[in-house]
Amino acid sequence: MSAPWWKNSRGELFVATQFIVFALVAFGPRTLSIFPGWPDGARIVGVYAGGLLLCSGVALATAGTFGLGRNLTPLIIPKSGAVLLETGAYSLVRHPIYSGLLQMAFGWGLWVHGWLTLGYGLVLLVIFDLKSRREEKFLQQIFPGYGAYSSRVKRLIPFIY
Repeated sequence: MSAPWWKNSRGELFVATQFIVFALVAFGPRTLSIFPGWPDGARIVGVYAGGLLLCSGVALATAGTFGLGRNLTPLIIPKSGAVLLETGAYSLVRHPIYSGLLQMAFGWGLWVHGWLTLGYGLVLLVIFDLKSRREEKFLQQIFPGYGAYSSRVKRLIPFIY
C-alpha cells in the first residue's frame, strides 16, 4: 500500500499547489492599485513579448507531453518501464512541460500587464524548481545516463537554467 497523499511521497502536494497557482495565473487578480501602471511602450512590448512566450510555451509543453506519451504522469516518480528521453523537446530542456507552462504563465502576465500575474509566475517557477529537483533524484536512481544528460541540458529555462 502506498503512503497517504498528504505525506507527499510521490509529489502530490506539488501537483495540488501547481494547480492552485495555475488558477491564480488564469483567473486571479492581475494587479493591485498600489502597483504602478504599465507605460504605453511597456504595454506594447508586453503584448508582443507575452504573445511570443505564450506561443513558444504551448509548443514546448505540447512537444514535451507528446514526447512522454504513455509515460506522462503529474507525479515525481516515473512510471514503471519509462525511458530516458534526450531528443526533441528534451534536448532543449530537461523538463519541457514545466518550462512551457512557465513560459505560458509569464507570457500571460505580460499580455495582460499583470504585476500579480507575473508574481504568480515566479511562485510557479519556485514550485517547478523544487518539484524537478525531487523528481531528478528518482531519475538519477533509475537512469544511469541521467547525470551526463543533466550536465548537458539545462533544467527549466533553455540554455540558461
